[in-house]
Amino acid sequence: MKRAVILILIGAVIGGGAVWLKTRAAAPDADEKPAGDAAASDSSAETHISHDTNGDVVITISDDTRKSIGLQLTNPAAAQFGPEAKSYGRVEDTAALAAMVSDLASAQAECVVSSNELERLKTLESQGNATERALQAAQAAATHDLLAVRSARDRLLLSSTPALTDRGDLPDFVQSLAAGNATLVRLDLPAGEVPPASPVGARITSLSGASVDADFLGAAATTDPQTQGRGYFFVVGSNSLGLAPGAAVTGYLKLPGDPASGAIVPRDAVVRTEGAGWVYVLDNGGKSFTRKTILLDHPTEGGWFVTNGVSSGDSIVVVGAQTLLSEELKAAIQPD
Repeated sequence: MKRAVILILIGAVIGGGAVWLKTRAAAPDADEKPAGDAAASDSSAETHISHDTNGDVVITISDDTRKSIGLQLTNPAAAQFGPEAKSYGRVEDTAALAAMVSDLASAQAECVVSSNELERLKTLESQGNATERALQAAQAAATHDLLAVRSARDRLLLSSTPALTDRGDLPDFVQSLAAGNATLVRLDLPAGEVPPASPVGARITSLSGASVDADFLGAAATTDPQTQGRGYFFVVGSNSLGLAPGAAVTGYLKLPGDPASGAIVPRDAVVRTEGAGWVYVLDNGGKSFTRKTILLDHPTEGGWFVTNGVSSGDSIVVVGAQTLLSEELKAAIQPD
């Protein structure tokens, strides 16, 4: 009996030792990391985030990461830009304008007829060939038609500008608007802004970002009830932007004055985050990039005109900027 108990105890000891050895072989050493964790650590080590003395983000990436992103750099082109004022507006309704011009033309025609009739009756009355009653009726008709002309002109004036109502080719001009050969745009400055002088032109920008130059027509006769700012009318020589009546646009009023010096930042170089526009500028050592904010107030055909933050002597990321931002954000959330 005792011998059986001893054999059982020996078997239990041997079995427990085997289990312990198997578990020890399978478990990694406490100081060792899984292969996946090692890879993640190596990946996070390839990107380093810091800040310069201005508080701007500085991102340092390895050569391998830089090659995989396919970063390409460029120098912003030096440029000069005349003074501008940002405004907002819309494309005017040609149909409503044409109707008012038609009413004015009709009133003017009737006024000519009644005025001629009045002059004829005055001559006849002086010769004794017309009654005073007929002359008074002609005077009333002429006065009525003259007031109709003034009313039609006032309606047109209040919806546009004196520069439009005083045009000698007004019917032909409206016809060109209706045919799409020209586009009439009203731009309004924010409330309280007063330009130093009348604009000499404008750049009209659609919601898609495309822009076209416009000629200054005249100041608006009334204030827009929504913006409460000064309004101006401009004529776009052709509707190359495909703007329909009522379409919202952004305008940049060209003002007289000395041009400012700056640089043109290509659109592909700009990334948007934190409610602003940014570019990545290569540091002097060529190993890291600083993310700098720029103002997107002056769009051009080639990009954005800026006077601060970036100069023509800087090297900025023009291909891969968005990917670089993603690398920055990923590195920023890596655990310590």
